[in-house]
Formats: sequence, structure tokens, C-alpha cells
Amino acid sequence: MPAVWRVSAAVSLTALAAAAFLLLPSGRCQSFRGVDRAPAQASLLQWQLNAAVDNVTQSLFPIIETRFGFCVDDAQKEWDRTFNYSGNMDFMENCAATTPDVTGRLCTAAEVRLYFDSFVESGGSTNYMKPNKNCNSSSWVSGCEPGWASSVPVDEKVDLQDSERLPWRNLNSKPCCAGFYCPYGITCMIPCPLGAYCPLATRNVATDRCDPYNYQLSPGNHSCGGANIWVDVDHSRDLFCPAGYFCPSTILKKNCSKGHYCRMGSTYETSCFLSSSCNANSEKQNITIFGALVMVALILWLLIMYNFSDKILSHRERRRAKSRETAAKVAREAAQAREKWKGAKNIAVDIQRQISRTISRKRSNKLPDPQKVVGPASTSEIEEIGVPCNVAQPTENNSDNAGGHPLNSVEKNPKKTATKGNHKHSRTQIFKYAYSEIEKEKVQHQERKNLTFSGVISMTTKIQARTRPVIEIAFKDLTIVLKTNKKQLLRSVTGKLTPGHVTAVMGPSGAGKTTFLNALAGKLCGCQTTGLVLVNGTVQPIQSYKKIIGFVPQDDIVHGNLTVEENLWFSANCRLSAKMSKADRVLIVERNIESLGLQSIRNSLVGTVEKRGISGGQRKRVNVGLEMVMEPSLLLLDEPTSGLDSSSSLLLLRALRREALEGVNISMVVHQPSYTLFNMFDDLILLAKGGLVAYQGPVKTVEDYFAGLEIKVPDRVNPPEYFIDILEGMAKLSTSRGLKSSQLPVLWMLHNGYTVPPDMQNELDCVAPSRTNSSEDGSVEESVVTDHVWGNVKGALEEKKEHLENIFPRFKDLADRRTPCKLYQYKYYLGRVSKQRLREATAQAVDYLILGLAGVCLGILAKSNDSNLGAAGYTYTIIAVSLLGQIGALRSFSLEKLQYLRERRSGISTLAYFLARDTIDHFNTVVKPVVYLSMFYFFSAPRSTFVDNYIILLALVYCVTGIGYTFAICFQPGSAQLWSALLPVVLTLMATQRRGSAILANICYPKWALEAFLIVNAKRYSGVWLITRCGVLQSFHYDINHLGLCLTVLFLYGFVFRCIAFLCLVLLNKK
Repeated sequence: MPAVWRVSAAVSLTALAAAAFLLLPSGRCQSFRGVDRAPAQASLLQWQLNAAVDNVTQSLFPIIETRFGFCVDDAQKEWDRTFNYSGNMDFMENCAATTPDVTGRLCTAAEVRLYFDSFVESGGSTNYMKPNKNCNSSSWVSGCEPGWASSVPVDEKVDLQDSERLPWRNLNSKPCCAGFYCPYGITCMIPCPLGAYCPLATRNVATDRCDPYNYQLSPGNHSCGGANIWVDVDHSRDLFCPAGYFCPSTILKKNCSKGHYCRMGSTYETSCFLSSSCNANSEKQNITIFGALVMVALILWLLIMYNFSDKILSHRERRRAKSRETAAKVAREAAQAREKWKGAKNIAVDIQRQISRTISRKRSNKLPDPQKVVGPASTSEIEEIGVPCNVAQPTENNSDNAGGHPLNSVEKNPKKTATKGNHKHSRTQIFKYAYSEIEKEKVQHQERKNLTFSGVISMTTKIQARTRPVIEIAFKDLTIVLKTNKKQLLRSVTGKLTPGHVTAVMGPSGAGKTTFLNALAGKLCGCQTTGLVLVNGTVQPIQSYKKIIGFVPQDDIVHGNLTVEENLWFSANCRLSAKMSKADRVLIVERNIESLGLQSIRNSLVGTVEKRGISGGQRKRVNVGLEMVMEPSLLLLDEPTSGLDSSSSLLLLRALRREALEGVNISMVVHQPSYTLFNMFDDLILLAKGGLVAYQGPVKTVEDYFAGLEIKVPDRVNPPEYFIDILEGMAKLSTSRGLKSSQLPVLWMLHNGYTVPPDMQNELDCVAPSRTNSSEDGSVEESVVTDHVWGNVKGALEEKKEHLENIFPRFKDLADRRTPCKLYQYKYYLGRVSKQRLREATAQAVDYLILGLAGVCLGILAKSNDSNLGAAGYTYTIIAVSLLGQIGALRSFSLEKLQYLRERRSGISTLAYFLARDTIDHFNTVVKPVVYLSMFYFFSAPRSTFVDNYIILLALVYCVTGIGYTFAICFQPGSAQLWSALLPVVLTLMATQRRGSAILANICYPKWALEAFLIVNAKRYSGVWLITRCGVLQSFHYDINHLGLCLTVLFLYGFVFRCIAFLCLVLLNKK
């Protein structure tokens, strides 16, 4: 039935054509294009026929635009392409010469309507016609046969525009004129449109049919007439000018010459790009080579761009490394010179004191005059002992000038500083400043460690100004209970975290160590928290200090496709104060790289599961370094030493102790530390099962406390491991009081005078019966009837509410640190994502390869079909591009969810993160349509232009990329891939259902993409293709004027889905 719909769409259109052709105005005639033509140039009848078409067309423009606006964008232009015979009117002259009464043989609007109504009712049969007054069972003249026509009586008045009454037309039956077609079952003829080839038919003796129209002669009729039908190409292909030929007139067919190609229905031959690519009678030009050239050019451009970018990055890294090495060498030499000078100075001072004492003794023996002043030893006396007095004396100011702050350094000769070298000079000076400060810190640390005289003087005279605000955390009766199942995670935890101290949190598995850190960091959701948490002695939400709190998760959440230095620099740029100078940032990053022992791997990729990078221990240190470079005041670490050997753990703890010297409050969860590592902690929080505290205080007194409970650590046993075994119940206690491990938390409460919970009174009775408070009745329990299901639902809702409150905080920022604005963070994200994409070039190349292969396969299998304007090939294109585009977009967000969550919780902008990744993905949005079309377009060779197809594919890729973002953020990777594979197929099937709901189809984005493709292709089908074009557009319910609307809807879909993806990204919560 689709063909029937196409024909029905053009019934009235052809009727208007016939009526227009038959009107015969008198007087001076004006052509369709407004050019005056003199009747002397051709016969009067010929010009009258042509003028009838022109003049009636002008009056029918409003009707055409109203009734056929869905397939005719410019009625005058389309009518000119279909019925303007001014270029060649030979067929009219020939018809007028052979058939003088031609005007009496032309169809009226009523006859045309009868013909097409019969065609629709018969389901597309060309041999069925409703009985009418001229052709019926009792009256059947030769003019009723296909290709034949009859004339009207002389006294019959014919109104060509009458669509109701059929005239009597049964006289003088003759074959239809060449250039006209005469349908079966009516006795009139209609002019063939441009692009048709309508010669007189010839009889094929072998088949007894009339070629080329292939209709059967009736018995008794041994003469073939003219053409018999013009509808869509499926039912009247023989009427169309064949492929490989062009028809400048409806009765003239010419061979397509070499170097040109002629499609079906062509009125002229089209030049090929290369004349050698088209032989004579070519239907299409062989442009596959051009697709290969486009692909090669694109590959070369991508390679050049990739290599150029890689060279730039490599050159920048080499220059930075060279500047860094130079600065480090100068700083080391300056430090060595300073140490040599200090050593020589100390020797000279000692010798000078020795000489002074010797001279004093000699003078005291001679009883010198008291009025004489004993001066220091002369220079000559010192030189006699061998101490040089001309040693260069690099003061601290001079040494600072060797590697000082670039803003404070003064050039001795400013003229030597060229503009070209300013950037390099500045970078070198920055590194000199950083490494000189690092060397000074090493010396000061060594002096404090050795407690030398100069070290004591340095500690007492050089008071470093603390640049970080101090955070002290105190907690009292901290209890945490899950809202869903009322399970207690922590219970009655009381203690304090002191600035400048490194606190170890230890305990058996399930004791609530990680929960304790999350509670202090304000990262708990779905839990009911009771008790007090004081920040600097006041009740304040810890989220107010988020910008100066560092939290190191248990998992090593770092970017594997970035180097160690790039990971650290990104964290420093986004989280340090915006007012901090570049030199100070370099100092902080270089200091942490030095203290964490990452110098040798600073330019190595961290690595992923698929691509190995640095070792696990080094990765763990990078994980800690991400928080250290942001200069936190409170640093919480969840098992940072797990999986590390003793040397790596010792190196990490030394770095943390250096941070503690600057007043940083550090607390970390550790498992089974060595005795050396254990003694490096200042404080210890020992948690027992059930989230109870068994000890909280200095590390140095923990053994004494347990010794007071008759719990002594056996010889050659690590104390922390022994205490954990006791709390785990693996080590048996042998005390005079018969203590149990479950009673240790109660003993700690009694030791500090804390209130014992009522349900632990039984343990209290066993430990200290005299302290039992009689007013407390532990056996009394409140009977509470709760609905378990409602409790779970309520707990889940409260958890979501807390999550939303964390996302949209209402806390006042008390951190006194202004981090870079969203625009600067967007800039840092752009640089990071660009590097990641360059290092993922192989995956991008595979995407392009698959897309190109899909274009080749679909271009070969789905050749451009003129009968449906290439709808099948474009449908496959939408499915393939949507599927590959969405799967490619999944990598933008699905692989970095954990990294994003960590960065978001540290205060980095989500908007900057999303916009940066989307901005970089616009590169794929622009390139992928070129990759696909370079194969599909040149293999399928549609009539629409490459540019038109590219613009539509650009909008389509933009649309499906936004959908891919949404899937990547809302679903797990496996589910997101499944949705990306199924959705394009399902939506395309829904959009192409011609009998389905129009509202449902309009919701599907493939509908708008397919409509845009068909519109740009339909505009290339005119003339004899007009009925085919209108039929296809009507069958799909498309409008040729909606190209702009289609593109707008596709881009709007992409934008809306990006907004949805961003909203989901903001609301994303890791369970």
C-alpha cells in the first residue's frame, strides 16, 4: 500500500497539471519565467499549448502551496522543473501536426481524478478503471485502450477545470501523441513531465506487447499507441528516462557521453569530478576513490594533530625537566657551599676561642694592666694556625639569591634579560626558589634531629609563621546507628584529635574504624548520629571546613592515564588558594614529591588495569599526595599503609610527620604496624568490636595502661598486634580478676570517669560491683513495636535527604581559603582531559575504524534506492551512528565515577568537570560524521550533497552523545552499554511505523534525523520524480519545509539530555 499512498498524494496535483495544460488563453503570451515570447517563433497552436500551462500555473500557485506544501517548498520553482517545456517544444509541434484536434483529446480534471481514484482503489493495478460514460461494458472504443485517445464531438463544450463532469469523448480514436501518456480506461491524454521519455510504443512480435511500456494489446487491436501511465517510479518505471541516458525533451533520448553520468529521469548530463572515472552511459560516477582520499586526508590530519600535540607536550616536559634539574643542581651546590661555610666558620670560631684562651692565660700569668682590653686574636695569628680568612662568606641572603623567589630577586644587569627568555628565566627561578627552600628544610630537619647547638639556636630564633589554620577535633559520646536496620556502628566514643599530632586508629575488623573517620569528615549518609563533635571547641559542622580537610580513601582513586606529577598538579591547582603564587605552588608540589619519594617516577603514568604503570606502593603514595599538596589543616587517611612494605610505610609516615610539624592534625587507620612505625605515632585510638573505645591517648602510655590491667605484652611480640588479638578474642587473658576482652571498653570508661551505657551494666557489675549505680536498671527495656519495612523505607528516604543536603550545603564556609573560580577550574580540567584523550588515541582510532567499516558495509548493502529516496540506507545509518556514538560517549563518564566523586567531595566544581569533558568531546562530534560519510556517502552515492548529510549527522552525533552521557552517569557500565545498543534500534522502529502514533513518533529522535535526511534528498528529485517524492513524504508524514525544525530538535535533544546528565551527575551517590 505505500505505493498507493504515493499515488493518492499526487492525484489532485496531476489533475491540476492537466487542467493547466489545456487552458488556451488568447493574445500575447508570457512564459513561466516572465520572458515575452513572440508567436512567430513557432506555430500558434504550439505556443497556445505552452501558454496554457504557464498561465494556469500562475493562478494555481496558492492552491499548490496549500494542498501540496508538504512536498513542494517553492511551487513556482518545482512547476518550472516539471512542466516548463520552453527549452524544447518539438513534441507539441509534432503532436499538433499529426493530431489537429489535440485540444479535444486532453484530459479534464474529472478524468484525471477518475483515473487516480481507480488506481488507488485497485491497490496499484494499472489495468483497472472504474466504468465511466466513455468506457464501460456497453461502450468500449479504441480510445479506452492504453496508449490511445479519442476526441470530443464538435458541439461538446469542455471545461478542463471541471472536476465533476466527464465529457463525451468517443470519436476518432488514435494512438496517443509522443510526449503524452494515455491511461487505460479513459479516452484522453496527459502531457508527460520533464525527465520522462514518452515515445510511441512499438509492438514486440515475440511477446505481443508494446515496448517499452510493456502493456498488452487488446484482441482485434494490432497497433500500439503511446505511453500509458505516469505515477511513482515503482508503477511507471518505463516512463522515466533510463539511467545512463538524458532526455532534453520527452520524446528525445541521448546517450550519456564519456566523462559524464546520467541518473534515471535526467534532463541533462552531469560532469564527473574526473572524466576518466565515468565511461559512456554511466549511471553514477565512481567516487569511491574520493572517499578513500577523504579518509586518508582525515587520517593524516589526525596523525599530524596528534604528533604535533604530543611534540608540544613533550617539549614542554623536557623544558620543565631541564629547568628543574638545573634548579635542583644549583640548590644542592648552594646548600653544599652553605654547609662548607658553616663548617669552616665553626672551625674558625673554635680555633679563635682556643687562641683567645691561650693568650688570656699568658697575659694572666704576666699580670696585665686591668685597664687593658684583651681583643680577639689577630688575623695574622689565625693565619699562622692555618685557618684561611679569605673564604667566601655566602650569607643566607646570598644563598637565597642563588635560588630565591623570582619576585624578590634583582637582576644585576636588566638589559641582559631579553623578552624571549623571560618565560624560561621565570620558570628556572621558580624551581630554584622551590629547591633552595627544600634544601633548607632538610638541613633544619637534620639539625632538629641531631639537636646540635646550631640546631637549637635555629629552633629558638627562627619562628616559622604558620600559614594553615588550626583544626582541633573533640568528640564526646559519639554514637552512630544505621537508620535502616538500627545497627550500631560506633558507640560512646569520646576523645580528641590534637593539631600537630599523628593519631593512629586501630582495632579488629568491623570495629568501625572507617566509619569513625567518615563521621569526622562529615561523609556519612543514612546514619543517625548522636553526641557532640566540637571543632576548635565550638559546635560547628565539619563541612564548613571542607576546603582545608583532606581525606585519603582506602582505595587508590587516582587517574591512571595521567602521570604522577600531573595528578598532583591538578589537585594543587584546583584546591590551593587562588591567591597563592606560582612559586609557592611549585614549592608545595616539589616538596611533596620529594618527601613521598616520587622523584624517580614523577613522569611515569600511574597506570590502569589494562595498562600497567607504577607499583602498588607508589600508587598508594600518590593517593596520599593528592591530599597533601592541597595543604590541609586536617588530614584523615583510611589505611594508607595497607599493602606497603615496611620501608614504604616508614617513608610515608615520615612525610606525614613533616606535615604534623606545620600544625596539621593527622589521623589514620592502620593495620598491624611494625614496632618502629608504631612508635612514630603520637596518639592512639584503639577501638573494640561494636565501635567502643578500649584506649585513647598517647602511644607511649598504652603499654603502661594495659600493664595496670595485668595485661603485659609478651617478649618478642609486637604490642599493637597483641592488643588487636586481645580485642579480636584470639589471645586469652590471664589476669587475677578474670578479665574478658569485652570488658576492656568498660574499664576504659571507668578509668576516665565516663558514663557507662545502661545495657553494659552487667559488664560493669563483673568488673567493679561497688561502682554500680543502683538508680540504673539495666534489666528494664522499653518495649517498642516497629514496622521493619517502614523503618527501611524511612531510613532510605532520610539517607537520600542527607545526600541532597550534602550536595546543596547550607553551611557557612569557615575555611578562610578561596579556591580558584569555576572558570579557572574549567581551564585546568580542559588541560587534563586533553592529555587523557591524547593518551587514549588508540581507543579513539578503533572507534573511527569501526565507524568507517560501518559506513563501507551500509554504503554497499544499502545502495541509494530512488523509489523510497534512500530511506532504507538512512535508517541503517541512524541506527549505526547512534549506537557507535552512544557507546563512544560512555567512556567520558562511566570510567571515572570514583575519581569524580572524590574530587566533588573535596569541593571541586562539578560544572567545570562536566563542561570540560563535553567540550573535548566536541572534537569527536565534528570528526565522526566525516569518518562515516567518507565511506557511506561515496559508496552509496545519494543525490543529496555531502555537506547536507554532514550537517544532519553532526546534529545526530551531538544528540546521541548527550544520551550517552545520561546512560554513563545513571547506570553501571554493563547496563549503560546494553541501553546504548537497544535504544537506537527500538526508537528507530517506533519512528518508522507509518501507522503508529504520531505523538509517540515525534518523541523519538530518529524520526527527526530520518526526516532531515529524506528532505535534503527529496529536494534533488524533481520533474518526473515529483509524484514519487510527494508519495514518499506523505507515507512518512514528513514535510519538506521542516529541515530547520529537524536540526533544531536534534540539537535541542542533545542539549536537554546534557542537562539531564549534569543533574544526574550532581545527584550521583556512591553506595
